[in-house]
Amino acid sequence: QVQLVESGGGLVQAGGSLRLSCAASASFVSINVMGWYRRAPGKQRELVAAHTRTGSTNYADSVKGRFTISRDNAKNTVNLQMNSLEPADTAVYYCYVAGTETALGFRPEPYWGQGTQVTVSS
Repeated sequence: QVQLVESGGGLVQAGGSLRLSCAASASFVSINVMGWYRRAPGKQRELVAAHTRTGSTNYADSVKGRFTISRDNAKNTVNLQMNSLEPADTAVYYCYVAGTETALGFRPEPYWGQGTQVTVSS
């Protein structure tokens, strides 16, 4: 069964830190990209950070220098360390994987986690 399980959201004061984790099920034989999107109230979904299997990373300008994405290919996990959080970071954060291979074959489109709420109070 293909599944992404997220954890680590919550409520934190501005300036604080949170760590989000996402575990992809063992059904994934390989995963090209693992990362995080977020959707804030009244705003469009935006890419927060992404990590390719070969080690390349990409960050939204708004989080550069504050967030760090890391990945364990052997465990099919991706983490997002969020430091110096700001109220503008308040959103539902979604883990995603793209360019995946399972027993059913290759799929370029993403799979999504259920989302985890991050709330930063001022």
